[in-house]
Amino acid sequence: MPETTRLLDQIRRAFDGESWPGPSLLATLDGLTAAQAAQHPIPTAHSIWEITRHAGVWADVVTRRIKLDTQLQISHAEDWPPQPQNPTEADWQAVLRDLRTAHERLLQTAAELPDADLDRPIGVPANRSQSLGSSAYVMLHGVAQHYLYHAGQIALLRKAAA
Repeated sequence: MPETTRLLDQIRRAFDGESWPGPSLLATLDGLTAAQAAQHPIPTAHSIWEITRHAGVWADVVTRRIKLDTQLQISHAEDWPPQPQNPTEADWQAVLRDLRTAHERLLQTAAELPDADLDRPIGVPANRSQSLGSSAYVMLHGVAQHYLYHAGQIALLRKAAA
């Protein structure tokens, strides 16, 4: 089986499938209302809303890094977009839709990568032998890990808010 196919399977499992360590990212978000997602049951922690947006941001960043062959950097404000002051259900559904869209774009980009390109460092000119950053392989594994890390946080925030 091609390695890209294996990577895509792991990313899908972490996002909305049966993942080995526990519920997928979407499973932890299932049934949440905008009000629940916007709560801060742990005052110093991000809300579920903020974490969900952050997960989508990084799916998009990895997609852009792979497509543009650059170590694209983002600001803290881009990394952790704030939630609205008065969030609505429509706003929350848009956040979930944006997350799914970013995930699908990532999967499409990854599916187009030949296995031979997985270990190529992203953002390194052809005449340089030194790696300036991560490879597509490392970043794609990172996305699956990132999804599951935040799924765990969301599960704990849901318990803290109950």
